[in-house]
Amino acid sequence: MPLMNRAPPDAAGGLFAANLKGSLLAVASSAFIGVSFIVKKKGLRRAGAAGSRAGVGGYGYLLEPLWWVGMVTMLIGEIANFVAYMFAPAVLVTPLGALSIIVSAVLAHFILNEKLQRMGVLGCVLCIVGSTVIILHAPEEETPSSVEQIWNLATQPAFLCYAAFALVASLILMMHCAPRYGQTNIAVYVGICSVIGSLTVMSIKAVGIAIKLTIEGINQAGYFQTWLFATVSAICIIIQLVYLNKALDTFNTAVVSPIYYAMFTSLTILASAIMFKDWSGQSASSIASEICGFLTVLSGTVVLHSTRESDQTISPDLYTPLPPIYWHIQGNGETAKQKEDDLLSADFITVVRQDYFV
Repeated sequence: MPLMNRAPPDAAGGLFAANLKGSLLAVASSAFIGVSFIVKKKGLRRAGAAGSRAGVGGYGYLLEPLWWVGMVTMLIGEIANFVAYMFAPAVLVTPLGALSIIVSAVLAHFILNEKLQRMGVLGCVLCIVGSTVIILHAPEEETPSSVEQIWNLATQPAFLCYAAFALVASLILMMHCAPRYGQTNIAVYVGICSVIGSLTVMSIKAVGIAIKLTIEGINQAGYFQTWLFATVSAICIIIQLVYLNKALDTFNTAVVSPIYYAMFTSLTILASAIMFKDWSGQSASSIASEICGFLTVLSGTVVLHSTRESDQTISPDLYTPLPPIYWHIQGNGETAKQKEDDLLSADFITVVRQDYFV
């Protein structure tokens, strides 16, 4: 017996209205989150100029008011996104996050001086077209009737295998890869955000549905599963924020945004398809249209990434000249060198040349 039944034909109108509400909330969420990327980046730059950068483990940005403005803006966007998951499936809501890339790309061009070239406009158009295709072919998902039903979905063997894979991969990235390659390989920080993010969406959707059912008069606060989902959501969100800050402070926004979108959305769609069976009951053409829409959006993010300038955030210390090095010819004809502050030996006769390495 299936865990969730698809809606009967006479309920299709109500489910379409729910999808529309979810879509509008997802679009609003993307606008706020796109703005928050820019504001937080400005805050991170100010904090990095005054102390240790977040990319190397500093937490000075917590004292930067501009960073907190960005956090509040992101919180508003995440709340809108949270509510969107109450009405629409993750397969619909998550890909619409690409619109935040358009917002951040345009604002970064004017505010952060991260140049957006003309081909970037094509990337924006591709994102919009792909998002429209996804909205038009999104599955109509019936809301579970209790948090226990969601728990049954979360404890399916298939989803338990995915959750175990996500946890193991995240631990490897955090414990082994981040200390060694985090500053040079963007896939490390963004990978942690994306893998953990897919679990965040599943747990947030569960909490959102529980809140919605409670508001409708079906109290879900008495189930331990509700609080377990809420705890998992809080932990995952904190981990995401920490590593997203590291990624933003270390790499260009133009690089972080599209890669994060591609990895996060792909993993979230996979997790949702496993847990909520979003594509169950859909025709092959609708599924193919959704996949094509997502690939179109993904293509748009790639174009945006390829036409943006890379961030040249290199420490000023790298440009500090080394001490002068003097080359000498010893009495036996061999060449040797000493730094300026070394004492010259009596065996050295002539200074040949002085080199500065810049």
